[in-house]
Amino acid sequence: MERLPAYSSFSPALLSPKMKRSEVNKIYQEATACFARHGWALPPRPKWDITDFGLGKFERYGLTVVNLATEREYCEKLMFARRGQTTPCHYHKRKKEDIICRVGELAVKVWPAALGSGAELPSQVTVPVDGEPTEVNSGEVFVLASGSRVTLDPGVWHAFWPLSEECIIGEVSTANDDVKDNLFLDPSIGRFPRIEEDEPAMVRLVSD
Repeated sequence: MERLPAYSSFSPALLSPKMKRSEVNKIYQEATACFARHGWALPPRPKWDITDFGLGKFERYGLTVVNLATEREYCEKLMFARRGQTTPCHYHKRKKEDIICRVGELAVKVWPAALGSGAELPSQVTVPVDGEPTEVNSGEVFVLASGSRVTLDPGVWHAFWPLSEECIIGEVSTANDDVKDNLFLDPSIGRFPRIEEDEPAMVRLVSD
C-alpha cells in the first residue's frame, strides 16, 4: 500500500529564492503569445499569477495562471505551462475543480483523499474523467488529451505537467482561495513567488 508523507499548509516561504521581474516579464510574453496562437482571447483586465511555488526553479516547478473569473460561488482560470514544468502535489480542503486540457497533452497523478500523516492509502482512486467515473492507480500517470478533463473533489491529492512542448490548461471550480486552500506535500513550497525588481513590470501579479 502506498503512503503519503506529511503535508504542509500555505506558507509565505520567506526564505525562498526570488524570481526576477525580468523573468516574470518574459514568461508573461510567452504565455500571451501562446494564448493568441491558439485563439484564446483574454478579458480586458485579466489577473495574472505567475509562480515558481517559492522553489526558485521555474523551469521545473512553475505555472502561469490567468484568473478569468473569481466569484464567491465559482472560479475560472486559464493556465500555461511548458514541458518539464510540474505543478507540485497538493490538495484543497474546500474547492472542487475540473482540470481541463485545452491544448496539448497533460499528465496527471492523483491519490485518494488525505487520511493523515503516514496513513495507508487505497491502491486505486475513482475520479470522473470526461464525466465518467474512472478507476486509476494511486500515484500513476494518466493522460488528458486536448478537450479532456478530470474532476477532483476536495481532499484528492493531485499533481500535473505537460507532455507536449506547451500546454494550455483550464480550471473551473467552486470558490477559490489560493492563500488558504492549497496544501502541499513539500513543506518548502509557498503558493506565491518572491520577486526581485530588476526591471519595470510589464504586468502586475495577484501576489504583488
